[in-house]
Amino acid sequence: MPEAAAPGHARFAGRVAFVTGAGRGIGEAVVRTLYAHGASVFATDIDGEAVTALAARLAEEARAARPDGTPPPGRFLPRRLDVADPDAVRAAVADAVAELGPVDILVNVAGVLHTGPATAVDDAAWDRLFAVNAGGVFHTARELAPAMAERGRGSIVTVASDAAGVPRVGMAAYAASKAAATMFTKCLGLEYARSGVRCNVVAPGSTDTAMQRSLWEDDSVPHRVLEGDPGRYRNAIPLGRIADPADVADAVAFLASDEARHITMQQLYVDGGASLR
Repeated sequence: MPEAAAPGHARFAGRVAFVTGAGRGIGEAVVRTLYAHGASVFATDIDGEAVTALAARLAEEARAARPDGTPPPGRFLPRRLDVADPDAVRAAVADAVAELGPVDILVNVAGVLHTGPATAVDDAAWDRLFAVNAGGVFHTARELAPAMAERGRGSIVTVASDAAGVPRVGMAAYAASKAAATMFTKCLGLEYARSGVRCNVVAPGSTDTAMQRSLWEDDSVPHRVLEGDPGRYRNAIPLGRIADPADVADAVAFLASDEARHITMQQLYVDGGASLR
């Protein structure tokens, strides 16, 4: 995983990023990648202690990387945020702009998981999945996309899931919520394309995160993930490895960067080829 910002790494220097779900896993990897390349990051998570602890780690790493005492190119601000709460999102965006300046990059990572047979999902689980996984993307984009359009530039990247495009046994509600987030992001990209705002989706497959490990009943599960599970209609992973969060973060950084300036409304699968796309 990238270390804290070091001299000469300025891919996102002068830019402000708003990241949700930043406390661990893919969100933390995204934060580290953007910050390491010079961005100022407003990092949010429903677990406020997690992003506060991350801020402390990044500060310590920055001091170690810069023994001369020069500050990193960007700033880092942690904030507790439940993206399902539109008023809280509105307040967080206002604080981000006040503290760091206009937001150039939005990365939607916040997500929750619920598994089980499609018709056994209860109302509360269904509502929470959609409130966070899809509603959170809607709330942040609604606050940030218009301001990006006024400035004539911006990048929005939604981290969804390969389950949004490939049916999964026991993941109907989760997959549906991620599919909603995916299509919302693409439609947003179409509506805002002429305004210079690019909107793309990264669709990770099996990635070594706490969420992924929560699905593992025993030590044999990682092997079955790699080799596939015909009984559950799951393909093997052709590249033969489970992704590291940094693999997903690198894809996000590419889509957020000027290197992807002519890419919008796209869905990039980061799944080692498992979806056969």
